[in-house]
Amino acid sequence: MSTASAWPADGGDWDVIVVGAGFTGLAAAHELGRAGLRCLVLEADDRVGGLAGTFPVGGRQLERFYHHWFASDTDIFRLCAELGCGHLVERHAGRTGFYHAGGIHRLSTPLDVARFAPLPLADRLRLGRSVLRAGRVRHWRELEALTAEEWLVGLGGRRVYDRVWRPLLEGKFGEYAPEVGATWMWTKLHLRGGSRSRAGHEVLYYLRGGCGALLAAWLPELARLGVRIRTSCPVTDVLAGPHGVTGVRAGGTRYTARRVLVTTAPGPAAALLADADHPAVPGLRRQLTAIPYLANICLVLENDRPLSDTYWLNVTDPGFPYVGVIEHTNLDPAWHYGGRHVVYLSTYLPVDAGLYRMPDDQVYRYSLLHLRRMFPAFREEWVRGCHVWRAEHAQPVITRYYSRTVPATESPLPGLYLAGMAQVFPEDRGTNYALRGGQRAGRLIADRIRAAARPAHPAPLTTGAAT
Repeated sequence: MSTASAWPADGGDWDVIVVGAGFTGLAAAHELGRAGLRCLVLEADDRVGGLAGTFPVGGRQLERFYHHWFASDTDIFRLCAELGCGHLVERHAGRTGFYHAGGIHRLSTPLDVARFAPLPLADRLRLGRSVLRAGRVRHWRELEALTAEEWLVGLGGRRVYDRVWRPLLEGKFGEYAPEVGATWMWTKLHLRGGSRSRAGHEVLYYLRGGCGALLAAWLPELARLGVRIRTSCPVTDVLAGPHGVTGVRAGGTRYTARRVLVTTAPGPAAALLADADHPAVPGLRRQLTAIPYLANICLVLENDRPLSDTYWLNVTDPGFPYVGVIEHTNLDPAWHYGGRHVVYLSTYLPVDAGLYRMPDDQVYRYSLLHLRRMFPAFREEWVRGCHVWRAEHAQPVITRYYSRTVPATESPLPGLYLAGMAQVFPEDRGTNYALRGGQRAGRLIADRIRAAARPAHPAPLTTGAAT
């Protein structure tokens, strides 16, 4: 096995190349560096972190796309502790609501459900009972044959589904909503149900300084382990011959490695294999391109005052262009951001949707019209800054029997490994599962390299006295 002290020049021969410097790629590189392997991480963006990459707001770093953690996100908590920033993890009350028929309704506690005016009393009881029944499902395999609609109608009835669940599914998945599997919805309910106080209040966690603080502690440790990271270096091809992977091409440079870990979404991963010369590639590309993905657009506003006292506002109004209004500073206080009140307006949509293709200034103007309708007191003069962020591959569509579709980490192309958000099933997207998936992939690759380095036929033991 190689040691991190024997470093090739850029474009030289590496033990492992990791494509993507999101949390999955960084976690894998961490494990590979610990194993003493020469690891190079290539990232297309100008910064690391993927969807948790940050930008400055009021003297602090803030994620481009909203983030928080649940009580069950123990992998990320362990990493924070290991890197010496565990004391920055803070516990917060997560105030959740629904925007429905022109009004905002709180839905953070069981009492809020009992007061949820858009449903008749009998249906409120069915809604509360259905959430409790969902929490009693212990394993996702019990649900894999069902769509989310079939399962939710069975739990709470058609009217509860049409008033509460259908608008949320259609808002997030659009035309794919009828195909979404019950396992995806179970994961959502299971996570939130397991992150509550004894009184039933939702409890969320956020790192003071956000993912930027975590990355600031993580990158020096990766460098100490010998991991090399290059940003603004998009990989265009995974190179392979008859015997498997031989490296990658990025920016016109060939980087040699017998093992490559790709942490992108399946579609872009398939595109990287377009010219790979191996009989396993055509079937692998078909498998990867069969998983639908939705993009995300986030408009982030820096306001001089709050919109409301709600952190997470689910929007069930089909006329509103966003599925969520996340007022970040109702979780992490505004004084952390120089008094700026930070609001994310987020939605999932196809990449050819009009909103996704709009120039940034038009996204801002278009969104303000709808924001005034939701918050009549809101004025443009409140806005002190705005940012538009897009992610072309943000949400995989989890369908029935998804376990039959999800790609394996170790692909049929020798030397190619895959780890991304489409593979954290039955969990949904999140930094905790990105971290876990990357760690598992990194350990698997290190194990494979160790196994390959062992002698195939160890020398036989000798017995008897020397002559």
